[in-house]
Amino acid sequence: MSVNRLLGKKREMSQIFKDDGELIPVTILEVGPCTVAQVKNEETDGYNAVQLGFGDIKLNRVSKPVKGHWKSAGAEPRRTIRESRLTEPTELKPGDVVKVADVFKEGDFIDVIGKTKGRGFQGGIRRHGFNSGPRAHGTKNTREMGSIGSATTMARVQKGTRMPGHMGTNQVTVRNLLVARIDSERNLLYVRGAVPGFNGAEILVRKAKAKRAKKEDRALRKGKGQ
Repeated sequence: MSVNRLLGKKREMSQIFKDDGELIPVTILEVGPCTVAQVKNEETDGYNAVQLGFGDIKLNRVSKPVKGHWKSAGAEPRRTIRESRLTEPTELKPGDVVKVADVFKEGDFIDVIGKTKGRGFQGGIRRHGFNSGPRAHGTKNTREMGSIGSATTMARVQKGTRMPGHMGTNQVTVRNLLVARIDSERNLLYVRGAVPGFNGAEILVRKAKAKRAKKEDRALRKGKGQ
C-alpha cells in the first residue's frame, strides 16, 4: 500500500509504562478508519493521488455535489476529505477503508500536522514575549506597545512588524514523534510527545520525512563534530 498518511483527531494526553517500568508521556490519537473517495492517476488526471475521508457527519449537512462525489465512490459522506499525492499508482479503489494498522506500526517515526489552540486577540507581551514597561507611579505604558516605526524617512509601518493581534490557529508540523503503541481494534495511536490542537482537533498523520537517527548514530556524529 503506497498511502503514507491518514486523517484523524486528537483524543487526549496520557501515559504508559514500558516493561522495565519506564514512564512514557503520550498523546492518544484516533487515526482512521479513512474511506477512499477517489483515486487519481497520470492517465486521466495527470498525477497520482488518493482522496481520503474521515469522521461522521449528518446527511442534512452535506451539499448535493459532495453527496454525488461520495455516491460515485459507493460510500457514505465523511466530515473531512483530504487529497494526498502519490509517487506511484495505488491498488486502492473508491470505497475502500484504510485503517491505522495498514499504514503505521509500533516503533515508527511520524509527523503530525495540526492547528494550534486559538488564543483570540492578544497583546505583544503574550503574543511575542515583549518586556513590560515600568510599573512605577504615573507610568502609562506598562503593557502598551512602544515605537512601531522610524521617523519621516520611512513614514510607515514596515511589513512583518510584531504587533498585537490574533494568536493561535496556526498550522504546525511536529516532526519525528515515536509511535509507542497501536490499538488496531479502536484505531488508536499512542505517540510519544505533544501534538498541537485541542482535544478533538483534526490532524493529519504521515510517516516521517526526515527520520530521526539512532542513538548510536547521534553519539557518533556528536563525536565527529567535536
